[in-house]
Amino acid sequence: MSVVTRDPGLQPERTSLAWGRTMTAMVAASLLFLRWVPTHGWFAGILVLTALAAAMGIYVSQRVRYARSVAGVSRGQVKADVFAVLCTSAVVFVLGGLGIYTVLFLPL
Repeated sequence: MSVVTRDPGLQPERTSLAWGRTMTAMVAASLLFLRWVPTHGWFAGILVLTALAAAMGIYVSQRVRYARSVAGVSRGQVKADVFAVLCTSAVVFVLGGLGIYTVLFLPL
């Protein structure tokens, strides 16, 4: 089932593409963290799994987010998905903190 909108600016599509880029960035980060596993062991695996879980969460919620955005454009008032943005920001903050901890404080 396809959702159609009459939006000359294609706002839902642009937003969907941005979330797709964010998901791709999380997968890329997990691949970079995967390189740390031989050096830092299981702790680096936590970073890999966290980044992959964030990417999976974005992927799973993408269809609902797009449909909600199309409906908002049809009504004339699109609401930002604040929860998704806060969750993604929190994951990035945690990954950054754990990455810094891994590099500075874990023995090689």
